[in-house]
Amino acid sequence: MDSAFLITAFVTLFVIIDPIGLTPLFVALTQGMSEKTRRSIGLRACLVAAVLLSMFALFGEAVLGFVGISMAAFRIAGGILLFLTALDMLFQRRTKRREDQAEEEDHPDPSVFPLAIPLIAGPGAIATMILLVGQNPGMLGLLTTLAVMLAVLAIVMLLFLAAGVLERALGKTGINVVTRLLGMLLAALSVQFVLDGLRAFGISA
Repeated sequence: MDSAFLITAFVTLFVIIDPIGLTPLFVALTQGMSEKTRRSIGLRACLVAAVLLSMFALFGEAVLGFVGISMAAFRIAGGILLFLTALDMLFQRRTKRREDQAEEEDHPDPSVFPLAIPLIAGPGAIATMILLVGQNPGMLGLLTTLAVMLAVLAIVMLLFLAAGVLERALGKTGINVVTRLLGMLLAALSVQFVLDGLRAFGISA
């Protein structure tokens, strides 16, 4: 498997899911709960997100074909969506929106909503899974994309387990700096998706 694809897939999914940015929200949503309950909620959220993202990786392109959308067109649209997400990260709008989503409902068990959906497996992550599978078609490409997605979710789970320690270590300023750096990286990756889509249409870029 091409190592460049592995790196691109991992970086793109890591940036769009943003485990570091999710950690303070996980702390807020599980405030006052025992470590055992926190572990259970974190594991359930990651499992639900994994199932959802796997389904879109498996069937997303077939659904696009059914409604008459080419992979190139979806790659351009997905790139634009990821670029807008990058702008939100750079200007901190994404963090504010996630906090608003987390506060909308006061569920005793936030594992499915809002943690799994939409905070982990949001529109950006779903679009990214479809884009990555379309970029490297075939069973090997699918399995590689799924493996990378599981690796990123494993990092999410590890950070959830160490949420309190990480939040104290980075502080609010540290998390803001990391989020902006990831936003710059995602902006560049999203432009590459758009260029790949234009190239598939025969437009030299």
